[in-house]
Amino acid sequence: MPDITWEEPFCGDGNSCFRLGTDAEGNAYIALDGREDDYLTDTRDALAQMIRDIKAGKADHLL
Repeated sequence: MPDITWEEPFCGDGNSCFRLGTDAEGNAYIALDGREDDYLTDTRDALAQMIRDIKAGKADHLL
């Protein structure tokens, strides 16, 4: 497992909480809070756009 630095959890109203992380090489990660060992990784730009959409209420069903 890469050495990932996780941000504080983001929790939507009535939804699961998720966390974003990065490693020293600039890779981005997302995981449900408490399940950081089971993460999804992609480019930082792709994950950042997904998080912006979730926070804007466009993709609550993904959580």
